[in-house]
This record gives sequence, structure tokens and C-alpha cells, in this order.
Amino acid sequence: MTNSIRHSLASKLTLSILLLTVPVFIVSLGILFTQSRAIVRQEAQQRAASVLNTTVQRLYRHLETIETATNVNAWLVTEHLQPDSLLALTRFITLLNGNVDGCSITTEPDLFPQYGRYFSAYSVRQGDSVVTEREKPYEYFDKVWYKTPRQLGHACWVEPFDDYTEGTLSAPDYIASYCRPLYLPTDSQFIGVIATDVSLRRLTRTIFSEQPYPHSYFIMIGEEGNFFVHPDSTLLFNHTIFSGADPQRQSDLIALGYEMSQGNEGSMRVNIDGERCLVSYQPLRGTSWSLALVCPDRDILQAYHRLTFILLPLVIIGLVVILLLCRRGVALAVRPVNRLLSLSQQIAEGHYDQHIPRSERRDAVGRLQNSFAAMQESLQRHIHDIHLANEEAARRNDQLADATYKAEEAARQKTLFIQNMTHQIRTPLNIIAGFAQVLRNSFGTASEAGEQLPQEEVRAITDMMKHNATSLHLMVLMLYDSSDSGLAQELASHKQDPVSCNLLAQECAEQIRQRFPGQKVGCTTTAPDSLVIHTNRTYLTRTILELLNNAVKYSDKQHVAISVGSDGSKVCFTVEDTGPGMDSDYLELMFTPFTKVNDLSEGLGLGLPLCRRHILNLGGNLTLDANYHDGCRFVIELPIG
Repeated sequence: MTNSIRHSLASKLTLSILLLTVPVFIVSLGILFTQSRAIVRQEAQQRAASVLNTTVQRLYRHLETIETATNVNAWLVTEHLQPDSLLALTRFITLLNGNVDGCSITTEPDLFPQYGRYFSAYSVRQGDSVVTEREKPYEYFDKVWYKTPRQLGHACWVEPFDDYTEGTLSAPDYIASYCRPLYLPTDSQFIGVIATDVSLRRLTRTIFSEQPYPHSYFIMIGEEGNFFVHPDSTLLFNHTIFSGADPQRQSDLIALGYEMSQGNEGSMRVNIDGERCLVSYQPLRGTSWSLALVCPDRDILQAYHRLTFILLPLVIIGLVVILLLCRRGVALAVRPVNRLLSLSQQIAEGHYDQHIPRSERRDAVGRLQNSFAAMQESLQRHIHDIHLANEEAARRNDQLADATYKAEEAARQKTLFIQNMTHQIRTPLNIIAGFAQVLRNSFGTASEAGEQLPQEEVRAITDMMKHNATSLHLMVLMLYDSSDSGLAQELASHKQDPVSCNLLAQECAEQIRQRFPGQKVGCTTTAPDSLVIHTNRTYLTRTILELLNNAVKYSDKQHVAISVGSDGSKVCFTVEDTGPGMDSDYLELMFTPFTKVNDLSEGLGLGLPLCRRHILNLGGNLTLDANYHDGCRFVIELPIG
């Protein structure tokens, strides 16, 4: 019944409203976005055209200055046709025009017989100074800046070229030249060429001085489509705009190249390197060059996309809000009945903790809801009392079970510890007592019979007694350290002994060699001998000796080593051995007191826990290297300073 009421009154009405509003929203949004995109593109086209036109005018003024400087001084060549005058004139033009990077006057063969076949007066700007000289003879008649104006018979701009010739004054840079043929005023005889140079680098700086968008850039090509200006310097002069263009997929790029090489003006949308771009292009009058401004769509539509990312969530949120308001308005009328029916069904299913609120309505629905609320409150009080009693009984049962388990576990741990300690202490005591009896009997009978045990046997017996006495001493020391008194003493000890790391490692290795005769213990270091730390020498020595002792006892005795290393902020003592290693099941328990690999293994299960406690109290850390698989490797890390 609840689903029937909800679907018939709430969901269906809400769905009908959305079916009317959503299409209107979608159509309006589509029209808005389409118009906005068209407006943005139109504004971008106007902006690109304006910037391009400004750049072209600025570049033309730059070139016009060079043309003027050349034209107004060309007549002086024929008026003063002397070598020294030509040298002075090239220097004069270069020096007085900041946009000029160089100027040359080259003559026809044998015009000045005293200089032979070639004569070239050349001035070039080098920093803040101008250098002028008569160039060394070279075959300049086939150079584009000489041959072109001679063939055309009038002044012209030639496409940028590399005119560097070793041994001449020419600079190793691409230059563009305005070249004017020279004629004698009397018989119009061609006598040479005056060429005024501007470096391509200077033109590029002039072109890129203004950009409308962050990623927009300029390109300039010649009449054959060669790149003269491009942000990718590898394409300059070696590639054309048509290089590598696929006629099927990049027809727009080919069309752009054709338009620019033909000297046309306009704008196009072109796919360049897989990115849609708006390209505005314009020829540079007086030259065969064409300049284009490339504006990627990602820059043009950046604000548009950002607006899209803002508007779309707002529209979605608005639709969701409309949906919620519709559902809320429709549900207000049937909410009391739906709620009362739902709660009464849950109570009937056994959920007695459900609360039926009282209603302020005075109609039949309100009185019915209040009657159900009174009935449910009475039932809930009785159920609450039952729950409290059950919870109290369960809590006491849990406490009793936990106390019982802890008592049993404590008793078991106590029994195991006493048994283990008795066994571990009894074994070395029996060995000491047995060998003491052997010595007693041997020396007693030896005095009567006049025979004595060999020195080797006596030494072996005393070494064994000393070894077991040492084991007893270590076990007693461990028991004391694990006690409350031992812990209090350790915590109260704040000695800062100066400890030489390398010397301490060598001393510990030597003690293990003395305790286990014949055992080889390697000792290496990468730390300097001058490395000294301030710490508690006693507890650090105990820790290292315990790790070395374990390495000897539990490894295959083929490789036991201690090494010292430092990274400037901490010192590391590494103890490693070869052998079976440590069982993975024991890894999580190895630092738990009174825990051993198995009940038959030596020790009290206190060695590693006490080692770690000592190192932690010294401000360091003790870890097992999980990446070492040939046995066990323990690493002690202590701060320096």
C-alpha cells in the first residue's frame, strides 16, 4: 500500500513535471552554448586580425626604415665612387640606423683594378660598435642578394639566407637583405649592389613582441612555403608548410600554405599538429613573405570551457533542486499516512525500538497517529526494561569470562615460564657440577696414583664450565632486566658515554670469539674511525652481544658478521648470519617476552624483547631486515649527536 501511494501521488507527479521542464532546459542551454561559442570565435577572429595587422605594421615600419636608409644614400655611391668613400658610406648607414645590422656595397668585376676582380665594402654591427673593412675576395656574384636585384633591375627584399663565409666579416646568422642595384648616372651602366641587412633574430623579436593568447604564435613563410619564423627552430629553412602534409587529412593546411604563398589575406580554421587552430594571415607588402598568427582553440575557448564547467553543474544542481522540491511538495500531503503505515509495519515485524512521533494535526489522521504513538511508547518502555536487564547480564557474563581467561592464561604462562627457567638454569648447573666432580675425582685419584689429567682436558673442562657459568650469568641478568627493578634501573640510567662505533663492534666480535672458540666473526665498517656517539655503553654492548650470541647459536656457523655504517644523521649496527633464518609464524612474536621458536630451543625468550627495549630507550630502533633471505639480519639504528 505504501508503494502504491508513493508511486501514484509523489513519483508520477514529479516525473510529469520533469518531463516538461527538462526538455526546455536542454533546448535553452543548447541554444545558449551554440550562440556563445559563435560569439567567442568571432571575437577571437577579430582580435587575432587586429594583433596581426598591428604586428605587420610594426614590422613594415621596421623594414621601411631600412629601405629609406638605403635609398636616400644610394646616390652617394655614384657621386663618390672611390673605395674609401664606399667603406665610409657603409659605416655611416650602419652606424646611424639602429635597425640595420650590416651594410655592404659590392661592385662588378675589375671596377677598381688596383684591388683586382673583387671589391666589397662591408660594415657590420657587433654589439655597440660597428666594424668596417674591405672583405677578402670571394665569389659573391652568385649570391642571392647580388644576383636578384641585378636580374630584376630594381630594389627588392630577398628571402632570409645564411651568408656566412669563413674568413669574411659576415656574421653566422640568418639575415634578410634589402638590395638595390647601382647604375652610373651618365650611361646607366650597372656597377654593383648596395645591400642593407637585418638579422632574422631581430625581426623575430619584433614579430613576437605581442601575442593575443598564451599559446598563440607567429609563422612567416616565403613564396615557396619555407619557414622563416616559427617557434620550432628545427623547421626553419629546412621545411616548408607543405612538408609532410597529407592531402587527404590535412587539406586545410595545404590550402593555408597556398593562400599565404600567393600573397592573399584572410583567416582560416586549420588543424595543425592534431590541434584545431584559428590562423589569420597577411602578406608583407614589398616582399614575397607572408606572416600568419596561429591561435589554438584551447586558448580561444578557454574561458568558454571554464564557463561550461561552471554552468553545467549549476544546471544539474538546479534540476536536482526542482526534483527535490517537487517531491517534497507532493509528499507533504501523504507523509503522515506513509510514515504511520511504514512504522506500524516495522513494529509488527519485531522492530519495537521504532518511534512514532505525535502529530499536531486535529483531523482523523492526526488523532490516529497520536493513538498509535501512545501505544508504541507504552510498548517501548516495557521492551527497554527488558533490554537493560539483558545487557547487564551479558556485560557481567563477559567480564566473568574475560577474568577467567586472564587467570587461566596467567597461570599457564607462569607454569611454562617456571618450567622453562628451571630447565634452562638446571642444564648449565648440571654441566658445571658434573665437570667440577670430574675435576675433584681426577685430582683426588691423581694425587694417590700420581697421575693427572692432561692440560688440554683440564682446559676444555674449565672452558666448558666458564661457558655455562657465563650462560647462567646472562640468564640471571636477563631475569633482572625484565623485572620491575631492572626496568626502573634502565629508565633511571641517563649516562651519555662517548662510544667509538667501530671500536665497540670490534670488542663485541672479539668477546664472541673468546666465548665460542673457533667461531669466525667478521667485522666490517664503512664509517670513519672518528665516529663517536654519546649513549649508554652498557645497554648497547648487551644488545650487540645478545644478537651476536643468537647468530652463533642459531645459524650454520659459516658466516656471522657485524658491520657499521652511517649516513650522517644516524649510525647502523648490522648483525647477520647464514642459516635457516626465522620461521614466518614467529616474526610477529619475536619481540614478545617469554616467547620462543619452540619449547625445546635454548633461552628464556627474553633476548630479543630486551634488546629492542634497550635500543628504544636509547632513542633508536631494532628491526629485522625482511629483504635478507640467507639467514637473519638485525639492524640497530641510533641517532648521532
